[in-house]
Amino acid sequence: MARTPTSRNSSGRSPSSDRPQREGGRGRERGSDRERGGDEGELVEKLVSINRVAKVVKGGRRFGFAALVVVGDGKGRVGHGSGKAREVPEAIRKATEQAKRGMIRVPLREGRTLHHDARGHFGAGKVVLRAAVAGTGIIAGGPMRAVFEALGVHDVVAKSVGTSNPHNMVKATFEALGGISSPRAVANRRGKKVSEILGRREETREQA
Repeated sequence: MARTPTSRNSSGRSPSSDRPQREGGRGRERGSDRERGGDEGELVEKLVSINRVAKVVKGGRRFGFAALVVVGDGKGRVGHGSGKAREVPEAIRKATEQAKRGMIRVPLREGRTLHHDARGHFGAGKVVLRAAVAGTGIIAGGPMRAVFEALGVHDVVAKSVGTSNPHNMVKATFEALGGISSPRAVANRRGKKVSEILGRREETREQA
C-alpha cells in the first residue's frame, strides 16, 4: 500500500523527528545563559537559614518563607540581609539584594585572618573572634562560618555564647567585625607611624 503524503514534511523528515532537536536547542541556550551569569557574578552568596513563617488571616493561615543570606567578595567585603516572601526563591532574592546594599569592608592581616581579637553582641547573642596562625582554618559555628567564608578569612577561631538564633549570631558577628582596625588606620588616627604601633603590640605579647 502507498504511504500517505502527510506522514513527512517538505524536508523528508517526520515532524516527530524535528521535535527533540528543537527542545535540545532551547536547552543549550538556557545552559549558556546560566554560565554567563556565573561568570559575571564575583560575589559569594551563602544561604544561612530558611524558615517557614505563618500569618493568621481570616479563613486560615497564610504561609511564607524568611531567608537569611550572607554575601561577600572573598577579599574583605561582606554583608548580610533578610527577606520574606510567599516563595523561597523570592525570599532569597530579597535577602541577597539587601545584603549587597549593606556590605562593609573589614581589614584583613595578610589576606587570611583578623588583625586582632574582637567581641560583639546583639540581643542575647555574644561572639568572641580571635586571630589565628596560618593553617588553623575556620573554627566557628554554622552562621559565623558562612560570614567568614564570604569575607575571605582562612584562619580564625570564633565562639558564640548565649542564643543560637542565626539572626542574632550573624548580627553580633558583624558588630565585632565592625570594630576591627588595621595598624595603618590606628597609626593615622593617633598621628604615629605603623612601626610604632606594631612595636607596642609585640611588647604587649612578650609581657603576656
